[in-house]
Amino acid sequence: MDQPAAPAPLPYGTPDTPRLAVRGEARLEVDPELARLQITVAARGTDRRTALESLTRRNKDVLDLVTSYGDAIETQETGAFTLTPELTAKGRHERVRAYHGRVHLTVTVTDFTVLGELTTRLGDTELTTVNGPRWALRPDSPAHREARQEAVRQAVRRAREYAGALGASLVALVELADLEAENGTMTPAAMAAPRSRSGYGGAEQAPALDLEPVRQTVYAQVNARFTMTRPEL
Repeated sequence: MDQPAAPAPLPYGTPDTPRLAVRGEARLEVDPELARLQITVAARGTDRRTALESLTRRNKDVLDLVTSYGDAIETQETGAFTLTPELTAKGRHERVRAYHGRVHLTVTVTDFTVLGELTTRLGDTELTTVNGPRWALRPDSPAHREARQEAVRQAVRRAREYAGALGASLVALVELADLEAENGTMTPAAMAAPRSRSGYGGAEQAPALDLEPVRQTVYAQVNARFTMTRPEL
């Protein structure tokens, strides 16, 4: 004879074993680990070949400059390349007045002591636009793990406080759900005391920018459910 199936556990507690649901949250302020520069190299020529030759030369100059910083650079990546003809404004026929070329680069810097100098030297390069730095944490930064662990600890503390207010104590963890563990949002640079370092060579150049890393905010949230002893009401 088949035994009757055990009843499914109730999604809520009982008077003898109440359930307690809490949320644990953590917010950490940490130093950034990366700084990214968006670089656009431009060139203009009255014919296609001249524009391409100028763009190729300037792009190489920028890449050589970035490479000269050695281990201070984690990555340098080439993005979009464009070459656009500029037509004359008047006349019935389509005549090209000039060609405009652009190359977009992304450089990731890990040694912030050279960042001000590098940014200045890039900005001093012919027809080169620099945007940044944009500060960030690595995807596998220990800060993310620390935030998640702190969110769990906070959930346990909060649950104990609620149970204690009822004259009860926690018995067991029923469920732990990870709601959110976000990367630090990259933020623009802020001006502060000098932190650049010379020594990477080159001719006389403009003074290095004073760039102070902006601390990053890391969030984590969890939902936790516990069972507790019978309250003393």
